[in-house]
Amino acid sequence: MELTTRGRYAVMAMADLARHQAGEPVALAAIAERQKLSLAYLEQLFARLRRAEIVISARGRSGGYRLGRSAADITIADILRAVEEETRMTRCSGEGEAGCLGATRCITHGLWQALGQHIEQFFQTVTLQDVIDGGPRAAGVAETGQERLAAE
Repeated sequence: MELTTRGRYAVMAMADLARHQAGEPVALAAIAERQKLSLAYLEQLFARLRRAEIVISARGRSGGYRLGRSAADITIADILRAVEEETRMTRCSGEGEAGCLGATRCITHGLWQALGQHIEQFFQTVTLQDVIDGGPRAAGVAETGQERLAAE
């Protein structure tokens, strides 16, 4: 699975906003410049984020955007949902669909579906604050691997 630019750019821009807001609205042009992103694309993303109430817009000379709630209360899953980014790993378009191969599911369907669910759960546990504090730690993954080796 590869996140599209929509999801990656939304998370990058939100992390930049969280890091630089300091009580004042942040202009999208400043985010676009710092993150080397298209301003026009950010405007589209922030319209979606605003509709989802993840950000609040401020008009006027010193206008821009602020977080709609604290960075610790915004998960990466919230951001991805707001910009309509999927974490689905299968070729099927939904549960009501016949399958990956037309009328049937591919032999690895269960594997990819479980991975997509794991990724979604991970994004639900990582907050924007985690990201601006240096990102989620891989220790949990490493410990699981070490525990597995110890059990063998």
